[in-house]
Amino acid sequence: MYFRRKSLEDLPQENTTIWACKKEDCKGWIRDNFAFEYVPTCHLCHSPMISSVKMLPLLANSNIDMKSLNKGRQIS
Repeated sequence: MYFRRKSLEDLPQENTTIWACKKEDCKGWIRDNFAFEYVPTCHLCHSPMISSVKMLPLLANSNIDMKSLNKGRQIS
């Protein structure tokens, strides 16, 4: 049998602001600092999302303000 080893160090976790899908049967969520929109829609079911908090491992986001970026460019 194979038993997965525990990681040598525990990842530091903190309360992180997220957007969670409003539908109870959908498990979609995204970190707020990785969202492009101020009120995003769920990518799984296209429902509105609500702001929430979740205990998650720390992740560094080098781009502080993702919402100021253009989502895409129109091809002419």
